[in-house]
Amino acid sequence: MHTIIHRHNHSRFPGAAKPKQGFRSPHYDCMDLSAALKLVVYVPGVDASGVEITTQGPDLFVTARKTHHVRANWQALHLESVQRDYQLKLRLGVSFDFEALQASVARGVLTIVVPKKPLVAASALERQRQVA
Repeated sequence: MHTIIHRHNHSRFPGAAKPKQGFRSPHYDCMDLSAALKLVVYVPGVDASGVEITTQGPDLFVTARKTHHVRANWQALHLESVQRDYQLKLRLGVSFDFEALQASVARGVLTIVVPKKPLVAASALERQRQVA
């Protein structure tokens, strides 16, 4: 019995020709506490100097860059996707105080605590809506 093996033409599969550039999405847990939101982001291979946390309106952006070591006997072993840096984008809303955000990194686990804004402003808005 004859077997026909088709060879893949890399021009037909542009993603297979070169490794993907950019970031990978990290795994994370989210815990809603009474006075804050706690995010636990798993970023193995990242230390504190490689973490950048930014906010823009209701969005929280976490970029965690690994320390890349170049070895003298380096050879490509299709590990490029594993060595990509992490990026997480979350829309949390406007009810959080991003100015008081606290973060720490230990053993590849990034812990972010974002306090909630007081509910006084929300109850004042609700009173304004009740027009009789």
